[in-house]
Amino acid sequence: MRVTQKVKKILSYYESDNPGTKANICRLLMHGKLGGTGKMVILPVDQGFEHGPARSFEANPEGYDPHYHYQLAIDSGCNAYAAPLGALEAGADTFAGAIPLILKINSSNSLTSAKDQSITGSIADALRLGCSAIGFTLYPGSEHMLELQEEITQLSEEAKSVGIATVMWSYVRGPKISTAGETAIDMIAYGAHMAAQLGAHIIKVKLPTDHLELPEAKKVYEEKKIPIKTQAERVRHIMKSSFAGRRIVVFSGGATKSDEDVYEDARAIFEGGGNGSIMGRNAFQRPREEALEMLDKVMQIYLGKDV
Repeated sequence: MRVTQKVKKILSYYESDNPGTKANICRLLMHGKLGGTGKMVILPVDQGFEHGPARSFEANPEGYDPHYHYQLAIDSGCNAYAAPLGALEAGADTFAGAIPLILKINSSNSLTSAKDQSITGSIADALRLGCSAIGFTLYPGSEHMLELQEEITQLSEEAKSVGIATVMWSYVRGPKISTAGETAIDMIAYGAHMAAQLGAHIIKVKLPTDHLELPEAKKVYEEKKIPIKTQAERVRHIMKSSFAGRRIVVFSGGATKSDEDVYEDARAIFEGGGNGSIMGRNAFQRPREEALEMLDKVMQIYLGKDV
């Protein structure tokens, strides 16, 4: 595998990491249809754990089978497939080496109202399954935020020591955060920056709106006239907040939406300089052929061929 100059430049931003960790980041960046471009599309399937099987898979019943998601990620040309321990174990031998894996190492579920996640996998599991990275969800703003930060600090240190990269899902929510605030530009930027400060190699956040949640932050945005009117401007600001683009940032696809909405999101991410998408329900809840077509078009957008 000949590593592109673009990927070499991205790897240079991770100045403290050992060769093993950089090799795994490189695998993630060099795999699939977007390999070598610095752009990424990741298929994440943790929704069965988070929301329950019927809500997650009945729209496309093939999704009850973990092998379906492995195959969809491979056939579509995704950079990586992310899932909790059980789902990865269910296809680990059949698909060994076929696609870089991300072990989602903590999880929540719909049976609790706590803005918290339990540890549901280990670094040893990630090594055993040949994963390139672990994935971890943070809830900046929740009552459990400080505990979550301590957990990922320890897990990431262990992962990095054995050459495994860290992906952080950073979702702002909590008792002092309004519903609109969960996707407010100032809050998404804060969450992305927090993940970068905690040592994330790859940061996953939601696409932000132009709402401003924190009064003190709002003063700065207005005084400095920070451009946040368009989605592309907001993506650009998130990248700026993630160590001035020195960290890889991918944006969540969220709940199932129309094809054109998915493509418009991708165009805004591309225009704003984001690294790509992490698309779950918008892919696996569609019939296989529709999902493959959608993922291919999103990748074409990131290649600059369909903007």
